[in-house]
Amino acid sequence: MSAPAPITQDVLTIKRQVPEDGPTNIVGLTRPGLRDALIEMGTPEKQAKMRVNQIWQWVYHWGVRDFLEMTNLAKDFRAKLAAHFVIELPELVSKTVSADGTRKYLVRIAGGHEVEVVYIPEEDRGTLCISSQVGCTLTCSFCHTGTQKLVRNLTAGEIIGQVMMARDDLGEWPEPGQGTGENGPRLLSNIVLMGMGEPLYNFENVRDAMKIAMDGEGIALSRRRITLSTSGIVPEIAKTAEEIGCQLAVSFHATTDEVRDKLVPINRKWNIAALLEALKAYPKASNSERITFEYVMLKDVNDSDEDARRLVKLIEGIPAKINLIPFNEWPSAPYERSDWARIQSFADIVYKAGYASPIRTPRGEDIMAACGQLKSATERARRSRRDIAAEAGLASD
Repeated sequence: MSAPAPITQDVLTIKRQVPEDGPTNIVGLTRPGLRDALIEMGTPEKQAKMRVNQIWQWVYHWGVRDFLEMTNLAKDFRAKLAAHFVIELPELVSKTVSADGTRKYLVRIAGGHEVEVVYIPEEDRGTLCISSQVGCTLTCSFCHTGTQKLVRNLTAGEIIGQVMMARDDLGEWPEPGQGTGENGPRLLSNIVLMGMGEPLYNFENVRDAMKIAMDGEGIALSRRRITLSTSGIVPEIAKTAEEIGCQLAVSFHATTDEVRDKLVPINRKWNIAALLEALKAYPKASNSERITFEYVMLKDVNDSDEDARRLVKLIEGIPAKINLIPFNEWPSAPYERSDWARIQSFADIVYKAGYASPIRTPRGEDIMAACGQLKSATERARRSRRDIAAEAGLASD
């Protein structure tokens, strides 16, 4: 047996360095942050709130990128804005479309780093899976992203910029006369923080970006249409409810500490008991806002009937649904997908215990866009199965 994988990667998390000179990008600024920036530019304090409202609607409701198009502002004020600020999004490098309609975007951010973003169209919704870090803090052994070294946290602007970039591609910014929120076009109706990175290790930037997404005078997504997925960063879970208020999903994946320690190494810091205690106290947990337990189905690892029975016993008392995820294989992955009959048997036990247990239909597998497959193109080193197994703390053949 190899040494266990580290809980988090032993690398330095580098914050985005903002140039001291040059124009400020207003994408990602909170309302108070934008107000302060306008006042610093010379806007009278009595006018600042009104100006924030005007600029906010142009940028986040109409999708305007040029200050000169903000026609309800005086020409001289627009020119002053253009001299002090920019409205910039991450660069769209490439778009790949799956046979099932899933779109995967390769996005380049400041410093030349890359992240991946996935749009999943369905009959009743369109879900955008966004990233919160370049690489990932964690080392989950079944996840392709977890084999990529962490580079840095994304800024709030780089996070909300992914949403804006996708809306550009989908052509869903409203035309004049169209309303906001549910009254406007909604090809992109849901956001899931399930892309690259652990969102709760970048809490402030994730919070600020999601506040922008939920703002009723801009993108205007309901908090119930935003789901944050965490591997179990226990101290930040209550803050998520209090400061973001979105739906919560947990990458659970095992019913014993012995197995979860290998699959999700952060479990060695906050074990199953500690995680469940935090989830039971989650302020938003109710029958109408259930916590989603994500459970990837790994052949002969966590997919037995005994695992299913332990799972329903563990989550007893927590309003929840169990999202069963057939493992999406990637080059040199040290696991295999559970057989379909085994997945159905597991789901049946969960369902009969009173929990919704949908089996997620893999989407975008042909373009490596499915759950657990994301990894920036520049980091797709084809390491051997033996090396990855060793890093995961698994026995190698």
